[in-house]
Amino acid sequence: MRFFSDNAAPVSPAVLAAIAEANGVDIAYDGDAASRALDARLSDLFETSVSAFWIATGTAANALALAALCPPWRGVICHGDAHIQNDECGAPEFYTHGAKLLTVAGEGARLDPAGVTALIDSIARDVHRVQPAALSITNATEYGRVYTVAEVAALGALCRARDLRLHMDGARFANALVHLGCTPAELTWRAGVDVLSFGFVKNGGMSAEALVFFDPALAAGTAERRKRAGHLLSKGRFLAAQIHALLADDLWLANARAANAGAARIAAAAGARLIHRVEANEVFLRLSATEAAGLRARGFAFHDWAEGEARFVVSWNQTEADIAALCAAIAGL
Repeated sequence: MRFFSDNAAPVSPAVLAAIAEANGVDIAYDGDAASRALDARLSDLFETSVSAFWIATGTAANALALAALCPPWRGVICHGDAHIQNDECGAPEFYTHGAKLLTVAGEGARLDPAGVTALIDSIARDVHRVQPAALSITNATEYGRVYTVAEVAALGALCRARDLRLHMDGARFANALVHLGCTPAELTWRAGVDVLSFGFVKNGGMSAEALVFFDPALAAGTAERRKRAGHLLSKGRFLAAQIHALLADDLWLANARAANAGAARIAAAAGARLIHRVEANEVFLRLSATEAAGLRARGFAFHDWAEGEARFVVSWNQTEADIAALCAAIAGL
């Protein structure tokens, strides 16, 4: 009964069917019909004209986004527990050719305008100091917390006032969106987001994410950066096909709702063991080493987050039997 990571979940049958359907002859790289249709498909979804790219990994999507927003001699503000800070092996610094990550604290791995402002104001305006060029937020965050539309808009307003660009790491964007019940446009460009790393792999995809620029002018050079970084796949139609399949009939939202609902049930069973409020599909619990070993002995797989803490991630296809068994096991500790 695997609750280790949604990265390990199966691929949605609809995605596998779309890959099989794409298994014909078409133009290589991103010249195929499915790839060429991404701009229009995502423009309709976000209710504005966008420039979109398929990308094979979330790390590359984040790093390419930041490379478009930040020159090598400037910096990107992010949370100290952000994925780009702790889990991407220096990829943002590598792709930007040296831009510095400037970290800020915040509850639930979320940033707020006061903390970001304090950091900006602490940096002397001279050639000796790295000046911020962008702000990167994660929605849902590494602790499963969700920025509301108003919270994103407040950070977006701060970015405009301070001449910063705003990037959203949306590896679990679908989970955040269904939690809030808002539209994709409301949670992104209408709130001031310039670029979104739109996650699909955690939500039923195989190997495709989307990089979405809400100001197409900001995308200048991204095609060349993607190629130079080794991420221009010759058979890109198979990535584009995955994105189209998950967007069709709102499958991406249905998958996220299923994952969020399972996490909410586990949270209810956990009670006072909860460390963070559950707003997406991640559940963080206080467990002793003995309790963790006992759960593993009963067949549950999960991640040891820190001493006395464990993370459980509910995937889009988690079975009712698995969720019910985990709820009962946690409630019985």
